[in-house]
Amino acid sequence: MTPTTEAPRTFFQKLLDFVERAGNKVPHPAVLFFILIALVVVFSQLFHMLGASVAYQRINPETHEIVDMRTGANSLLTADGIRFVCTSMVPNFINFGPVGIILVAMIGVGLAERAGLIQALIRKIVLIAPRRATTAIIVTLGMVSGIATDAGYLVLIPLGAAAFHGMGRHPLAGLAAALAAVAATFGVNVLVVPIDGILAEMTNDAIHIVDPNKSISLTSNFYFAIFSSLLLIVVCTLVTERIVEPRMSKYVGDVPPEESQGLSPEELRGLRYALFAFAGMFALLLVMSLPPGAPLRHAETGELLGNSPFMGSIIFMMMSLFLVTGVAYGVGAKTIASVEDGINAITKTFADLGGLLFLFFVIAQFVAYFNYSNMGTIAAIKLADYLKEVDLGSIMLLMGFLLTGFVLSIPIPNIIPKWAIMAPIFVPVFMKLGVAPDVVLAAYRVSDAPPNVS
Repeated sequence: MTPTTEAPRTFFQKLLDFVERAGNKVPHPAVLFFILIALVVVFSQLFHMLGASVAYQRINPETHEIVDMRTGANSLLTADGIRFVCTSMVPNFINFGPVGIILVAMIGVGLAERAGLIQALIRKIVLIAPRRATTAIIVTLGMVSGIATDAGYLVLIPLGAAAFHGMGRHPLAGLAAALAAVAATFGVNVLVVPIDGILAEMTNDAIHIVDPNKSISLTSNFYFAIFSSLLLIVVCTLVTERIVEPRMSKYVGDVPPEESQGLSPEELRGLRYALFAFAGMFALLLVMSLPPGAPLRHAETGELLGNSPFMGSIIFMMMSLFLVTGVAYGVGAKTIASVEDGINAITKTFADLGGLLFLFFVIAQFVAYFNYSNMGTIAAIKLADYLKEVDLGSIMLLMGFLLTGFVLSIPIPNIIPKWAIMAPIFVPVFMKLGVAPDVVLAAYRVSDAPPNVS
């Protein structure tokens, strides 16, 4: 019997094997942040013993005059540092912005998802989409599915394969299109999603290292996200139809009958109820925001955008919209038969968030300890001064930042823990170099997308 010989592995295959082995050895994100906390404690003591400090200028928020400042390293192992660690743990977690945002937003999104609204809506759109637009529709739904965290991965990816299968196209091409859409567009969306609030709050924590009086809003990257989403929809669609699908062999499997792919009468009734609820909520939003003196306009200036109640209540509006439409769908589809069913859906959603909340607890301690040590301020000012002398230019620095984010995505693929590490370092540095924080956040979103697909 002739022994079979394996073809020699290419350099790219070996590289992927190395990345897989390295990724499998990376600890849980919470463990990673415990390690980082230990490093912050050790280095805070070291910097304190060395007398590390920096001099810089800051604008006084009361007088608006430029004042000279000097900041030194604070040790977490001194008496004051130990007091801070012991007394700040609860406030650190309570005041960590992403916690409130994710809890409030997921009240509505979680109920809508568990009632079946999001899954039914995705399936309905795929079923009624024109055949030629199916790929673009699936990619668009993959982008929008970021609202409901795992809904895209759990629902849309198998649905993409089923949609292609139903049209006689290769199911693997549909699966690949859905996967690329969900993963590549996770950090951007044409809608304001919970991840926007989480990233904005973490960015503000980093901004306050340099300037406590400056913050970015929830929608600071909104127009960038819209443009990026549309661009990615076009790219993913073209790559699927012009590159991926033509390289696959012609699909010769059985094509299921169309009636087997439809929605049940209960699901269709639920979608009608949800549409009526959406129309009512949208009308209510218009009444509360468009007329002069409306509650969601600024009380003094009358502005609707910018610093206004409308912009400050986006998370509340998102929660309310999904809550009302989710309940309406549940009543129509008979997936929610009582108030207890709705409450159980929300409590189960909160139970699923347990791991994320624990991770937020650890990240909140890391951010608080890092800020207390003043190492972020010292590193940012020192590094900014050095980069000014080197004079690489903002574009080259942002390119280096993109590369750093891309490389970090290999051991830390999750968008939130990675930004928790990068934000306290890079946001203050770029601020010192005159690069706006929202630009840095937009660059981070770009660096996070390609590794998600790979």
